[in-house]
Amino acid sequence: MLGGCLSRDPRYSGETVYLGGYKSRPKEHKRAPHDDVSYWDDSAGDGPASIRISLTEQKAYFFKGQDLVGVSVLSSGREGFSSPTGSFKIQLKDRDHKSSLYGDYVDKEGNVLMRDIDVKKDPKPPGAIFDGSKMPCFMKITGGVGMHEGYLPGYPASHGCIRMPGFMAEKFFDNVQVGTPVVITP
Repeated sequence: MLGGCLSRDPRYSGETVYLGGYKSRPKEHKRAPHDDVSYWDDSAGDGPASIRISLTEQKAYFFKGQDLVGVSVLSSGREGFSSPTGSFKIQLKDRDHKSSLYGDYVDKEGNVLMRDIDVKKDPKPPGAIFDGSKMPCFMKITGGVGMHEGYLPGYPASHGCIRMPGFMAEKFFDNVQVGTPVVITP
């Protein structure tokens, strides 16, 4: 009799837990690269705040006087929407800013009708409402361009703004004033 082949041994079932705790290999999810660069040191530095942004490095540097206090990874403007270079000053701070150009068209209940639209190019469907993209901790630099919390895919991907991880956008936001100098280099 071959009754032994019908074993209840968990090693041969779909419920087997392998090293790492997975029953089977988990599905790979697309996600932004891990940020092992950004940091903030409240104890470092004394003096007026200033920011230097390197588009080549995709990093922002926060100074107090001559002392480096924080570094943040970022995602700047993509091809066709490049971030400006030059010397600027923070013109406005808005913790709960929403884009007036980019976002979604939604219905009265908030259901998305069209995603990732540009109000200058995408006609609004009848009855649709524009819902601007959220830009938490927005620090306006020039025109419609500013630094704010946003998605970081590991390369330039914005419409010109300087996106930062949330915890760094908040640190920069809390430590700048209107008038803080910002230098953006290629």
